[in-house]
Amino acid sequence: MRSTVRGRGAVAARHAVAAWDVASPRRPSRLPGVTMAGFGVPSMAMPVRMIPHPGLTLVLDFGAGRPVVDGTTGRQRGSLVAGLGFGFGGVVLARGENVECVQVRLSPLIARAVLGVSPADLEGTVVALEDVWGQEVERIRERLSQVSSWEARFAVADALLTHRLRAGSAAGSSMDPEVAWAWRRIVAGRGLVRVEDLAAEVGWSRKRLWARFRSQVGLRPKLAAKLVRFDHAVHRLVAGEGVADVAAGGGYADQSHLHRDVVALSGETPGTVVGEPFLAVDDVAWPRSPSARPPRLSTGR
Repeated sequence: MRSTVRGRGAVAARHAVAAWDVASPRRPSRLPGVTMAGFGVPSMAMPVRMIPHPGLTLVLDFGAGRPVVDGTTGRQRGSLVAGLGFGFGGVVLARGENVECVQVRLSPLIARAVLGVSPADLEGTVVALEDVWGQEVERIRERLSQVSSWEARFAVADALLTHRLRAGSAAGSSMDPEVAWAWRRIVAGRGLVRVEDLAAEVGWSRKRLWARFRSQVGLRPKLAAKLVRFDHAVHRLVAGEGVADVAAGGGYADQSHLHRDVVALSGETPGTVVGEPFLAVDDVAWPRSPSARPPRLSTGR
């Protein structure tokens, strides 16, 4: 992929099968657990594979064309929301022409409060945002289409998410502190954690943590850790690191273990997944910061 800077915070990202305008906010969202990027896609010459990411995906569409996503649960057009596990196996494909949208990545820690539905209800699926937010989606589309800069669009999206988070939190849409801590521990540890250790650290049985985690996050703890570990591994591959080094430093038993996980989650081998357009532009759209230290547990007990 070749990239050339186009103004502050905006990049024209070009790939063999896609030419996209990609924008990142100058400042991070006011909300912890929210990152966003803007995409302008004149055309996708062919369907593009969606690569799983350890966050829920919210797409706010406002362009002349509508994004179309085909997955195991059917076809969705326009604004959508997708749960953790969206894209597992490489079977979810996106396409469209003249698409403009703000894409938001939501931590499962705040997803229920923001979306109004549990992440568990969205596990591995993609649904039309109208099915979740109703007529509000058309008002959001109109508001985004009325502003002319990406920074203004990000401000609109941030204000929307802030309002929904406050309303959802006031209604009691919160997560068990033990589950929230376990998720943060998995993310901070880059997936290199054991469920037994997490359960012991929060003072729960393994069975209880497994059940509560899945009902609130949307994935089993072991699969969540596998997804986080995969996410770090494929970005290291895209950065040009060798398979052997990525396997050794990423917590995999060997290169075969890395190969199996990458194929299972993306539908591609470690050698071919680096060419996927969505993964190739990922670090342009979502600049990465170093992982924080594992958090301390605070449950009020």
